[in-house]
Amino acid sequence: MNRLDEIFTEWPFFGSRRLQAVLNAEGYEVGREHVQTLMKRLGLEAIYPKPSLSLRNEAHKIYPYLLLEVEIVRPFQVWSCDITYVRMAQGFMYLVAVIDWYSRFVLSWRLSNSLETDFCVEALTEALERGHPEIFNTDQGCQFTSQVFTQVLLSRGIKISMDGKRRALDNVFVERLWRSVKYENIYLKAYETVRNLEEGLVEYFEFYNTERPHQSLEYRTPEEVHYGKKALKKYA
Repeated sequence: MNRLDEIFTEWPFFGSRRLQAVLNAEGYEVGREHVQTLMKRLGLEAIYPKPSLSLRNEAHKIYPYLLLEVEIVRPFQVWSCDITYVRMAQGFMYLVAVIDWYSRFVLSWRLSNSLETDFCVEALTEALERGHPEIFNTDQGCQFTSQVFTQVLLSRGIKISMDGKRRALDNVFVERLWRSVKYENIYLKAYETVRNLEEGLVEYFEFYNTERPHQSLEYRTPEEVHYGKKALKKYA
């Protein structure tokens, strides 16, 4: 499962046949059906480049996608939320994060050993303590379409946008975040306990927000872009 996650993070367009071929070439004696079983457990779907960990609930209301041809020009314009699989030395956890599309600033995050809605609502509530976006974008997973989640947004007058099915680029900024988190931290650390994982992610997200320059931000940090130079003085 861990190696499968690594391969998929590198080549998210690979389906079960190609994933099986890579694993077999590396010495893993695994058949295609078993690869498909593991993909389902990890929530991996090769048609679009993301771990689709949140499954749709047909009874929940689906909101339209509001970001087609919308130019992202400022912080607090569009926020997004997503879930990914995080491996450990033994077992795994799920990680949810809220990110500002313009600045790439990680506003909040939470870990959970299950895909219940609670940890997503907790992350959303903490993020909203920093301010309110104009639009909040998610996929159509049951965690994000649940009334308890959407009501937090609607009660604050925030517009809800949801990705169209199998749209490859809807949540691209969060996907880039997951790639960075895994290659720069998770894959290198092999965390033994949930406590160690949480402590490690606290350090990493602090580094990601305040020290790690982004090429797409003209080598500025997410914090600098999100708050501006004047706001940064209060953190000095």
